[in-house]
Amino acid sequence: MATKQVQKTTNFSLALMKWFRENGRELPWRETNDPYAIWLSEIILQQTQVKQGWAYWERFMQRWPTVEALANATEDEVLREWQGLGYYSRARNLHFAARQVVEMDGFPQTLEGIKSLKGVGDYTAAAIGSFAFGLPAAVVDGNVYRVLSRHFGIETPINTTEGKKAFQALAESLLPSSDYGTYNQAIMDFGAIQCTPQSPKCVVCPLQESCVALRNGKVNVLPIKVKTLKVKSRHLIYIYVRCQGMTAIHRRGVGDIWQGLYEPLLVNSEEQIVNSDMRLIAKGVRHVLTHQVITADFYLWKTEERPTLPDDYIWIKEEDIDNYGIPRLIDILLTKL
Repeated sequence: MATKQVQKTTNFSLALMKWFRENGRELPWRETNDPYAIWLSEIILQQTQVKQGWAYWERFMQRWPTVEALANATEDEVLREWQGLGYYSRARNLHFAARQVVEMDGFPQTLEGIKSLKGVGDYTAAAIGSFAFGLPAAVVDGNVYRVLSRHFGIETPINTTEGKKAFQALAESLLPSSDYGTYNQAIMDFGAIQCTPQSPKCVVCPLQESCVALRNGKVNVLPIKVKTLKVKSRHLIYIYVRCQGMTAIHRRGVGDIWQGLYEPLLVNSEEQIVNSDMRLIAKGVRHVLTHQVITADFYLWKTEERPTLPDDYIWIKEEDIDNYGIPRLIDILLTKL
């Protein structure tokens, strides 16, 4: 690398770390080098804002303070504690990976070893590796993409193979000679606080003189992302069966949303709502997921005799439903009873 480029890279990294010392967020998982606490925070925050994820992290740490404790929990217990965070595959992967760590007699301390844990990709491995073990690994998440694309004026789409390789290589080249974890935290916080998606604080930005996007009027254009997401609509019809203080639920299977969570009786069409004892509680309740927009109808069926249901349904006491992990949509519907 040419001397001028080395100096430019050094100035960028030093400026970020100086900004971080003055403006960085104080987060509890940054006050420890415990890989379990750090890994837990990273999994929770993969699809969750810090404000919401913080409370879940504290609850998990209080209930399962060690990876061994989490490994000894049941999947149902973990899913129940996760309820409300969405993307439930994260919770299942978290539980599976906890058991992997126990089998390994402790957290792996190499990037490849960390990536062998279920649910851990390049970004999460780099975060855990640099924060917990001081490994020279660069994190690349949404915040990092935004900061790098704007500052260096990169117009390669971030969600293409070419873009991912280019940004990963650039991020690695920008790592300082030491204190990798602090630098990674600095660039992530810079994207979350300073170089935000909307209304970034360019006027008071310490990098404004060298920012290509600011100089060329492209702050609101970068980063570029190819639109590939197809959102489909879906209609679900639920019947809450109430029979002498009991209700029927079943566990959702693999290959669809909410795998492993529980729900009331699900029917395929309005034509199955033929019993006059069934009362409509809510209609067209809208629930938005990443790839789907769901509208749900919710019926109450009071009966003195248990109806014949498919074999995978179980009967539980109504008051015990809080002991089962349920999707956020079902939780919303149940409040309407």
